[in-house]
Amino acid sequence: MKAVTWQGRRDVQVQDAPEPVLQKATDAIIRVTTTNICGSDLHLYEPLAAFMEPGDVLGHEAMGIVEETGGDVGDVAVGDRVVIPFQIACGECWMCQQKLPTQCETTQVRQHDNGAALFGYSTLYGHVPGGQAQYLRVPHARFTTIKVPEGPPDERFVYLSDVLPTAWQAVAYAGVPKDGTVAVLGLGPIGQMSSRVARHHGIRVLGIDVDHDRLLRAERLGFEVLDLSVHGDAIVDVVRDLTDGRGPDAVIDAVGMEAHGSPGVAMLQRSTSILPDAIARPLMLRAGMDRMSALHTAIDMVRRGGTISIIGVYGGAMDPMPMIKLFDKQIQIRMGQANVKTWTDDILPLLEGADVLGVD
Repeated sequence: MKAVTWQGRRDVQVQDAPEPVLQKATDAIIRVTTTNICGSDLHLYEPLAAFMEPGDVLGHEAMGIVEETGGDVGDVAVGDRVVIPFQIACGECWMCQQKLPTQCETTQVRQHDNGAALFGYSTLYGHVPGGQAQYLRVPHARFTTIKVPEGPPDERFVYLSDVLPTAWQAVAYAGVPKDGTVAVLGLGPIGQMSSRVARHHGIRVLGIDVDHDRLLRAERLGFEVLDLSVHGDAIVDVVRDLTDGRGPDAVIDAVGMEAHGSPGVAMLQRSTSILPDAIARPLMLRAGMDRMSALHTAIDMVRRGGTISIIGVYGGAMDPMPMIKLFDKQIQIRMGQANVKTWTDDILPLLEGADVLGVD
């Protein structure tokens, strides 16, 4: 089959790869009909190169048709149209029962003390072949599938694999009070969709980015937008002026480890990515640092007693945090990979009829 494969730092190629086969009774094989490239894939492109191996199949946002099943997949049947959550989870362990499939105790990558295995996401998360391919093996298919109806095009449903649950969790974790305000840092796919979900819940949204096209798209959708490249260091004061002098009730950091404005750490990340793996891997795990400008902006911007919801990916072990400010402002922080199946029952009805969130 054809697949998108990682071959080296900044070297991704479409190549032939082995077709997947059933390995356990709980597996299913799907024929992929639509697959996405995630912003998180860009971390594999450079900063996390030390944890990749040539030939790794990328991708963790896929949907398709079930072609084959093992004998223990519940009601998953050949011919079903399914979306595949980006995390692999059993649905039965204690963590899954707490609605935390990202921490699934059956698929946790204990070698690296990490949570649930992810499709197409390096040795750090299980080294499982991903979905940017013609076919995909789905472990624990009974739980790691979302059945969707026939009819609407794939574009209506494929975002259930990651983007929509990630955005939904970002807003849920923000805990914005009724008639409150959230500032969204970063208007890429997750920031855009977080803004739409927040508006669906009646929350005022302030969208912040440096990219003209992203800002223009958000503005066309009716959001209040602020250009960070124009306001610069004054952005916190500008936002406070728009929120009764206090700041927003919550800030969603939809940027993460590769934020603009951290040239020194950016150089360190690039340097680490070209070191031999034997040196780079322990360095990233024990001394890695992120570009923290977005998170530091969120800490400055949110009102006292407010909440920061971190949905942009961070991976550093030695990141400096302004603890005195966090403590003094009584800021709450919630974060983590999106627990896809926890939110799908809320989201799916919004996709089956009118396009409430504008995914088309």
